Amino acid sequence: MKSDRPKALFEVCGAPMAELVGRAMQGAGADRPVVVIGVCGEEVQGALGEAYDYAWQREQRGTGHAAASASDALKDFDGPVFVAAGDVPLLTPDVFQQLLSRHDEAQAQCTLAVVELDDPTGYGRVIRDDSGRPVRIAEERDASEAERKIREVCVSVYCFDAKTLFRLLPSLSTDNAQGEQYLTDMVEAVAGSGGRVETCFFEEAWLFQGVNDRWQLAQAELALRQRILRRLCEDGVSVVDPATTYVAVDVEVGRDTVLEPMTSIGRGCKIGKNCRIGPSTTIRESTLGDRCVVLMSHLNGAWLENDVRCGPFANLRPGARLHSKSRVGNFVEVKNASLGVAASASHLAYLGDATIGASANIGAGTICCNFDGFQKNRTTIGENAFVGSNTTLIAPVSVGEGAIVAAGSVISHDVPPDSLAIARGQEVIKEQWASKWRRRKEAQSK
Repeated sequence: MKSDRPKALFEVCGAPMAELVGRAMQGAGADRPVVVIGVCGEEVQGALGEAYDYAWQREQRGTGHAAASASDALKDFDGPVFVAAGDVPLLTPDVFQQLLSRHDEAQAQCTLAVVELDDPTGYGRVIRDDSGRPVRIAEERDASEAERKIREVCVSVYCFDAKTLFRLLPSLSTDNAQGEQYLTDMVEAVAGSGGRVETCFFEEAWLFQGVNDRWQLAQAELALRQRILRRLCEDGVSVVDPATTYVAVDVEVGRDTVLEPMTSIGRGCKIGKNCRIGPSTTIRESTLGDRCVVLMSHLNGAWLENDVRCGPFANLRPGARLHSKSRVGNFVEVKNASLGVAASASHLAYLGDATIGASANIGAGTICCNFDGFQKNRTTIGENAFVGSNTTLIAPVSVGEGAIVAAGSVISHDVPPDSLAIARGQEVIKEQWASKWRRRKEAQSK
């Protein structure tokens, strides 16, 4: 990956790959997953959080040794246990459900997912005995010429009987090309001890594609994104151009909403019904009600009620709260501020640390001066207030209900309800001054 970052933390559609694997397991009914960590383990723990248990692999001595590192965490567990690598982000709950069903039906101690590949280079080949039973896995580096021609391969996704797994893991040999304990050797260990080994065949080999470089990461992103967008379409969402629409895992979008081209919706977002999002819109960690329109805008940490219109070119930052039928228009920035029902800021404004009442109107060029160099201060604008264009509101300050602030004013004192505030220099008109000035300049230039 050419990175200082642990590979398992690279994100696919907004989620670390290791999390996607764990979610697939849990979707199949697995209990709290155990993540085996080693190099940069603290970083992995910090990213994945408390939803997982962790087991340390202090020395990297192979995949078998990694699995054995989880033995203490699962010492009291008696039942089937899934094992998979943390860099296979396209796995689904259905994969693990099929694997578990096959495992239970056969009463096996080891069941491994297998696929057939036209080019099996790099994969462990499934070796069977004369009766067709799987007896071992031949890794690429250790396989004979004849074994390398086998197209049936192990994709390193397993279901084990927990007691059998942790009983036999310590016996795995390191007598191989890499001098490591291979988890694939568990197949031979289980079969050799009289246990039952089964395979579960999958047609969709792409589900098991691991990520070992940035290009494979991009391909995984594309595949998972298409899966997410297809699910949305099946649920009644219109995606105008899937090739340029990016939706993260966990995003909820209501029926009859339209996602226009160049729309990117990150994790933690919930969008209601009958909305129109985009084109060229980015939404992160935000909630939108029904019938909202967001056009060419950036939303991060915003909350919109029903029937809100936003954009084009609006910037809603964390703490922006827009109530029903409010409007934020072109080149308006809102941060830690709320707009009441039917309030409007249609153009060219900065509304930071402000509370704006219902049906208030904020004119073009209005600025809330909220920072005094030491702390943020709030601006309060009452219901039905009218703030004229090019107004500067020096916080802390309030404009009362129904008050009018004349265009071009600099307001530093509270404005009472239903009052008119004018704070600007008096206009002076000198008739014919301009023509006299031009004549004087022309005379000087001769």
